[in-house]
Amino acid sequence: MSEIETLKYTLQAFANLTEEDFKLSLPYWHFKEYKKGDFYNQHKTVCKYLAFITDGVFRSYIIDEKTAEEKNIFFYSKNHFVVTFKSFINQLPCDYHTQAMTDAKVIYINIADLLNLYQQSHQWERFGRLLAQEAFNLLIDRTESFLFKTPEDRYLDLIKHHPDIINTIPLYHISSYLGIQGPSLSRIRKRMIGK
Repeated sequence: MSEIETLKYTLQAFANLTEEDFKLSLPYWHFKEYKKGDFYNQHKTVCKYLAFITDGVFRSYIIDEKTAEEKNIFFYSKNHFVVTFKSFINQLPCDYHTQAMTDAKVIYINIADLLNLYQQSHQWERFGRLLAQEAFNLLIDRTESFLFKTPEDRYLDLIKHHPDIINTIPLYHISSYLGIQGPSLSRIRKRMIGK
């Protein structure tokens, strides 16, 4: 299946877009490749694109002002959308960096073209609403995971949503995302192997 067909099927499953709705969007999608370490969006710049990942992994992170330590807050992997949503919908500078953790490929659309699609189709408006709900749920789930879940539960959630990530990126990035130190992640992984 081609990358554009994968995007089409994902959009149809996610927002019930019809073939006609998808055809409306075809002129607006563009392909881009990122090298490991390239920025999708940087802190204090405005996110102008919504991208569908066809290959690779991205992370969003902040830099602690006191320690200069990078803290991972979101991961995005194959067949997921990557966007710094608050910046994207409000067209305001972003609060964090989003960077390719591996070589990556995306299909992207810019904000002006997406807004144009909202004007042309109720299904595309529905897509925008569902995307906003998804972003909200992701943020709430991430916040609540630190309040109500153990690091082991957060690790299992990570594997569920990004199954290939463990073998793709360095473990210290995963530790940062989980909010734990490397030795704690090693213990969790050993317990998982033992089960």
